[in-house]
Amino acid sequence: MFASALTVFLVLIAILAIVVVSMTVKIVPQARAGIVERFGKYRTSLSAGLNIVVPFIDKVRYMIDLREQVVSFPPQPVITEDNLVVSIDTVIYFQVTDPVAATYEIAQYIQAIEQLTMTTLRNITGGMTLEHALTSRDQINSGLRGELDSATGKWGIRVNRVELKGIDPPPSIIDAMEQQMRAERNKRAAILTAEGNRQSAILTAEGDKQSAILTAEGQRQAQILNAQADRQAQILRAQGEAQAIQTVFQAIHDGNPDQKLLSYQYLQMLPKIAEGDNATTWIIPAELTKALGTLGGTVGKIPVDGGGSKTRIDLDAPIDEGDPAGEADTSQAVQQALDAAKEAEGPGTPTAPPADPPAPQAPPA
Repeated sequence: MFASALTVFLVLIAILAIVVVSMTVKIVPQARAGIVERFGKYRTSLSAGLNIVVPFIDKVRYMIDLREQVVSFPPQPVITEDNLVVSIDTVIYFQVTDPVAATYEIAQYIQAIEQLTMTTLRNITGGMTLEHALTSRDQINSGLRGELDSATGKWGIRVNRVELKGIDPPPSIIDAMEQQMRAERNKRAAILTAEGNRQSAILTAEGDKQSAILTAEGQRQAQILNAQADRQAQILRAQGEAQAIQTVFQAIHDGNPDQKLLSYQYLQMLPKIAEGDNATTWIIPAELTKALGTLGGTVGKIPVDGGGSKTRIDLDAPIDEGDPAGEADTSQAVQQALDAAKEAEGPGTPTAPPADPPAPQAPPA
């Protein structure tokens, strides 16, 4: 009986010891802070690790997380300056820097941060138009973070970052914005098309201008080349005629023709005179003998050295193709040939016509 009572007593003492030890030794995780109260009053803060408190007197009331926390708030309606209602949802990044202040200065600090965020957001976006609010996210974020950080500093909380997840206008405003954007894009497309047509017309005009200029230049060059070709051809023809005259004239004087040869040449030409479809009959004039006699007498007076051109023509020499000095030489040679021909007709005789020859006799039958 006594042994059983002793055993129960020992068990109770062991249980009591375990309870006392568990109430005395407190283990705080890393990045946590424990708030210890003694009889309902703040006594101390427990840091991470093993801590000893007075059992049955001290009590760890709160365990505060000192890590950076992320809280996403649901969309809230906000009225802009142009009286449009938009829905804005935000994300807050904050961290508890003073666990005592976060415990005793504010109750439910997460809810307090949410309400403070909504009121500050309404104040900031209420002074902006919808288009300004849509394009000024950075400005809204920085303004909202500044207001929240200054208000939550006394709570022992530091707001590190504020982000707007979305700004959602009403569906009717979204449709109007899409129409406006579509109209802007159509306007830009029309402007770009007009600019393209303008540039195309300018380039086409420039091309036509250059083409006309090049065509005119080509025609001018062609006319110049044609004129030069005609000039060269005329010069070559004149040179050829001059050389032909000199050659014939030199051949006549070198051959020293007499009356018989000239009469024979004249008779050789008579059949050619009668050639033709209509030349069936031809008559030898009575003056033929007179003409032959006069011609023979004139030729008989031509001396062996008629005083003609002494220039010998080289038939194998190349023809000059455009020397201005050659043109002058050609003209001079032609003139010399003509003068020599005149002197050959009657050297040392006056230019008066000769006396009438005796009457011709009729040719034999």
